[in-house]
Amino acid sequence: MTRILGIDPGSRITGFGIVECVDGRTRYIESGCIRLGDGDFMGRLKVIFDGLSEVVETYAPTEVAIERVFMHRNPDSALKLGQARGAAICAVMSDNMPVHEYAPAEIKQAIAGKGNANKEQIQHMVKILLNLPATPQADAADALAVALCHAHTGQTLGNLGGAQNYRGGRLR
Repeated sequence: MTRILGIDPGSRITGFGIVECVDGRTRYIESGCIRLGDGDFMGRLKVIFDGLSEVVETYAPTEVAIERVFMHRNPDSALKLGQARGAAICAVMSDNMPVHEYAPAEIKQAIAGKGNANKEQIQHMVKILLNLPATPQADAADALAVALCHAHTGQTLGNLGGAQNYRGGRLR
């Protein structure tokens, strides 16, 4: 059994989603959003750290998948996103879990079949793939998409016999 924590880092809202893979089947465990409020930025980083530390303690994932930072038009936004991502990674590293990174286009391709899928398409496909009764909130859906991307990538490579050459979203 593999329990994957997917993380969609953000400087205002950080999404998390947990799926479990057993015998080639993926099932939904939990998802949600860590809302950071309007406080000072350093305080928001602590909220991310504390919130994800609690998620790890509560749900005991065995692996983590996180979205890789991409360059916005505004470099300051990209730096803040990188810091939010760093706080998230630090929160999960205390348990020495493997952390895998995926580019946004890789995640969209794995979930919706095209690398430029919009948020609504991702939400819809996550709902279908996990057989959810309702459409998840956008940030939680993005985090679940990250977890599903990792689950599907690992399963595919395992079926091909190439999992031993796979690390962090890429073949070595």
